Amino acid sequence: MKKEYWLDRWEREETGFHQDTVNPYLLKYWRTLPLADGSKVFVPLCGKSRDMLWLHEQGHTVLGVELSPLAIQAFFKEAELKPRHLVNEKFGQFAADDIIILHGDFFDLSKNELMNVRAVYDRASMVALPPNMRKRYVHHMLYILPPATQILLVSFDYPASEMSGPPFAVSPDEVKSLYYKKAEIRLLAQIDVLQQNPRFQQRGLSRLQESIFLLTTSPK
Repeated sequence: MKKEYWLDRWEREETGFHQDTVNPYLLKYWRTLPLADGSKVFVPLCGKSRDMLWLHEQGHTVLGVELSPLAIQAFFKEAELKPRHLVNEKFGQFAADDIIILHGDFFDLSKNELMNVRAVYDRASMVALPPNMRKRYVHHMLYILPPATQILLVSFDYPASEMSGPPFAVSPDEVKSLYYKKAEIRLLAQIDVLQQNPRFQQRGLSRLQESIFLLTTSPK
């Protein structure tokens, strides 16, 4: 999947993946992460997610990364914040009130950008990637994160033959196979959500589950 796909989606305002309210799993399970006050939280492929505002309201510094400048502009406009804008070799940086969004490619991130990150919130990034990119995504994520980082991960699972993503089907077994060598994995919940999602029923799905994981990367 090329970058232009997501840039075009934002250009055409085809953003059905965006949620106008704070994700209920974030509200329910974030306290599962034993984080100190003021911890820095990374939100990959963040779009204009309102979840970043909620995380900030909990006292966190928030770091996002996003390809689309339209998504970044929309986030700060809707939040009624006026960001400072800086540019370096790889990223444009927009920052206001301890919310920082890097304009650029997740795969260009290095350990320097994620220094001092203590947690990751991944609701819409792993499921946005096709199978041939997910292994690369996880490998890069584990490379750039500091040791002992906690990840709250929300994944979708459905019969892949019944629908082409995004969002793509990511089974609990796949999550475990991608992370097990480098992280402790805890499945917090697995919930049938097809009845609450008529648009996926209309696309022909016979099953739709969301799984919520708490991952803790290796201490070394």
